[in-house]
Amino acid sequence: MQSPPIQTGGLGDAAQLVFAVASGLAVANVYYAQPLIDAIADDARLAHAAAGAIISATQIGYFFGLLLIVPLGDIMDRRRLLLGQTVLLVAALLVPAFVSGAGPLLVGFAVIGVLSVIAQIFVSYAADLATEKTRGRAIGTVTTGIILGILLARTVSGVLTDMAGWRSVYIVSAGVTFALLPILARLIPPDTRSHTPIRYGALVSSTLGLFMTSRELRVRATLGFFIFTTITMLWTPMVLPLRAPPWMLTHSEVGLFGLVGAVGALGASLAGRLADRGLAERMTGIGLMLMLGSWPPVALLARSLGWLIVGVVVIDFALQSVHVSNQSLLYREGAGARSRLTAAYMLAYSAGCATGSIGSTWVFAAAGWYGVCLTGAASTVAAIAAWAWSNRHSYPASKTTRHVTTAAADADGCGCE
Repeated sequence: MQSPPIQTGGLGDAAQLVFAVASGLAVANVYYAQPLIDAIADDARLAHAAAGAIISATQIGYFFGLLLIVPLGDIMDRRRLLLGQTVLLVAALLVPAFVSGAGPLLVGFAVIGVLSVIAQIFVSYAADLATEKTRGRAIGTVTTGIILGILLARTVSGVLTDMAGWRSVYIVSAGVTFALLPILARLIPPDTRSHTPIRYGALVSSTLGLFMTSRELRVRATLGFFIFTTITMLWTPMVLPLRAPPWMLTHSEVGLFGLVGAVGALGASLAGRLADRGLAERMTGIGLMLMLGSWPPVALLARSLGWLIVGVVVIDFALQSVHVSNQSLLYREGAGARSRLTAAYMLAYSAGCATGSIGSTWVFAAAGWYGVCLTGAASTVAAIAAWAWSNRHSYPASKTTRHVTTAAADADGCGCE
């Protein structure tokens, strides 16, 4: 039997803020290393052409965390799950702070990736707690926190690295996360659902099974894969030309581009509000076209940092517009399966990030910055083509919603002891 949706009067502003802050701090751990890949690679004795493996290890861990941990939100007390995972994340952050050697470091980054998926549990919980009329706004608020965490992570890690070395980044993160625990314990609302027993294997398989039953998920996951491949094609190798002549920027100065990109996070809040007005699909199309238009100014990095700044603002605004619109459309589906829908959609996100991270450093080594820009633009064109095709072959959302609800109910039924 399907778990009933949470019945609430909505998600309060204070809880939304806490969800956003906690999500941002968690997901930042996945991105601290992006402006530091040269420093970490030198420490671990990795060639710069292989430095994308540092980011990919974290993204691969994030991928498995999405598949193996996030679906638990459909069958477990989410308050207990969130608090327990936060404690484990604190411990994991101390691994890269103190171990050395390429192998142990890559394992440490992978474990951090696994546990950082706590951010996505916050998103699905917010979607359940919010009312139908405010769900887009709640998703937009929490996603804004996530995006600010991703972008400001680069600024924070750059400054800390120049002050005290790259390992200090993870020591500070562990301390801040630990300090957040009592606030989370006080402000995370209780999970009032009744939980139907489901075998863990059935839970995970039903998450993957949603790709077969939900056309909406297939469309949003395809778009998610391409847009996050695109954004990591930009952010992962960008440190390499910025640290090289003619710019020769410090890690702190490279990290400041995170502040520039944070302006684009406004797209998340705007997209959420427009989604509540039924304009999510239109915002998706606008965002994809803006993303494509951002690559020409980005390609001018060798001539002007000003044009790079313009491109970074536009591409981050576009990314958040498409991402939040995707989530808003997806969460119209069966309430009892929202954690699994989140996990399934974000699997595509994680796969895109891993692809863009490791592919971009290889392309940069082989074809330079212009090669990176051409590859990123090609990924954006693929997203636009997928979106156009999906709109041409669309059918009513109610049919998809019924498929997801049935799939969730089938998983609950077949998995009971």
